[in-house]
Amino acid sequence: MTDKVMENNQVVVMGEIVSGFSYSHEIFGEGFYMVDVQVARLSDSLDIIPVMVSERLVDVTEDYRGCAVVITGQFRSYNRHEEKKNKLVLSVFAREIDFVDEIQESAKTNQIFLDGYICKEPVYRKTPLGREIADLLLAVNRPYGKSDYIPCICWGRNARYAAGFSVGDRCLVWGRIQSREYMKKLSEEDLEKRVAYEVSVSKLDVPDEEDC
Repeated sequence: MTDKVMENNQVVVMGEIVSGFSYSHEIFGEGFYMVDVQVARLSDSLDIIPVMVSERLVDVTEDYRGCAVVITGQFRSYNRHEEKKNKLVLSVFAREIDFVDEIQESAKTNQIFLDGYICKEPVYRKTPLGREIADLLLAVNRPYGKSDYIPCICWGRNARYAAGFSVGDRCLVWGRIQSREYMKKLSEEDLEKRVAYEVSVSKLDVPDEEDC
């Protein structure tokens, strides 16, 4: 059961550690820490992806900034209560970390596969320049009755396809994790820069009934 569930949420990111470790929480005596990994895009821009790491996986007292790593794991979510409402917090949960000398230029540095269910009506829209976009929220099951809620963004033909999905439909998604800065309005005068994380979809599919 656990192995089957793990297969429905697979992430590989390759990049450079750009922060120290900050304490997150502890479960059954095992401490978990957050660290930021900078991952290159094909467009020469960068994504800063938060990674959750167990103290049993790496020495969290060391400073690894500047080190190249390959991380395999899962994209996970949890609700954090702030400003009188819940905020969806996303990070890569590391199952393995490999330190490498360098990241090959030809390497696929950011890959994710998700097998989940549409849990919110898709939002389809067009930009002022006519580019088609669709936002999806995918619920991906975990063991013990838990789920991760992963926002996904589709473009062009994928957006038109996704616009026809309904809540409860099973959906397979391939893509990359991306970070996106935006301004949050706190009051009439105050704006705060924040970062959102989502899956930029390169391919999506609805499996046949017999595959379910």
